[in-house]
Amino acid sequence: MAPSTPQDLASNALVDTFFNWDLILQTFPRLITEGLLNTIVIAIGAIVVGIVIALLAAMLLLSNRWWIRLPARMYVDIFRGLPVIITVMLVGVGLPAAGFRPFGTDPFGYAILAIGIISGAYTAEIFRSGIQSVDPGQLQAARSLGLSYLKAMRLVVVPQGIRRVLPAMAGQFVKDIKESSLVYLLGLAAGQRELYFIAQEEVARTYNSSPLIAAGLCYLCLTIPLTYFVNHLDKRLREGPKPGNPLTIADPDPRTPVPATAGEKA
Repeated sequence: MAPSTPQDLASNALVDTFFNWDLILQTFPRLITEGLLNTIVIAIGAIVVGIVIALLAAMLLLSNRWWIRLPARMYVDIFRGLPVIITVMLVGVGLPAAGFRPFGTDPFGYAILAIGIISGAYTAEIFRSGIQSVDPGQLQAARSLGLSYLKAMRLVVVPQGIRRVLPAMAGQFVKDIKESSLVYLLGLAAGQRELYFIAQEEVARTYNSSPLIAAGLCYLCLTIPLTYFVNHLDKRLREGPKPGNPLTIADPDPRTPVPATAGEKA
């Protein structure tokens, strides 16, 4: 048997470091039973928090009064400009250290809040652009029917604007799922660890990067279907509803009298 060359040894080491399938298969059960569930909970919680904040911020951004727009503009600019890791640390570590503990000592709530605040800043701009794309005549028509400004916005303008930006919102949801990996910095308790946290623990234990590949596969199982759904949704919205079967008009009953036209009366 020919001795292994340095290239073969390097190739084997590379494969064993990233694609040790025994280690990947050992990591999968914990990733799926604990990490995947917690990642989904954090992402969904952040999406809900982000949408609530974004709706309020978008309405403020659309105000004609600068002093109403200013707080929303500062919020959007600051949290879109800060690195995600800084926001996570400010919310998850800074708030409890400052004595503001809405979730007590449980880091899970702070993780959702941190990602939700970031998501809200991006989603607010998405909502604002969608609402502004609606024809102003829609608001004027609603006001002419007796609706107040707020009721017309809530019932007529905002639903149309949100429908137009659904693909962009779904893209933001994909981003929220990926950014949830940074909450490992908050030191989640046992049973609360998300995908990256579990993979990182296995890497530290085994000195092998294969668990990160396993976690990456789990993230792809979440993000790729959602990405294709976004593309499908965008295509459907651009093309409009598919035409249905053409309406067929039944032949009139010959016994039914046909009214005479004006020319026939003449």
